[in-house]
Amino acid sequence: MPHLTQCLLMVNLTLFITAVDAENQVELEEKTRLINQVLELQHTLEDLSARVDAVKEENLKLKSENQVLGQYIENLMSASSVFQTTDTKSKRK
Repeated sequence: MPHLTQCLLMVNLTLFITAVDAENQVELEEKTRLINQVLELQHTLEDLSARVDAVKEENLKLKSENQVLGQYIENLMSASSVFQTTDTKSKRK
């Protein structure tokens, strides 16, 4: 009988190890899936961050161009008699 008990113990131990291995395999697959998802999200974040930096740079460039154009328009307006303000009261006197 001791031999049968040892065999049953070995079978139970083998079944337990197999179950643990299967559970570990599922956990490993889940961890791998999560790691891949995190890496994908990190790449997406890096891409978005680079895009934000590019948009900020373009925005600064456009603001600078806007200031130059605004100054140019002001200069044109001040040089043109069409846009000069006239004091009608002083002309009447």
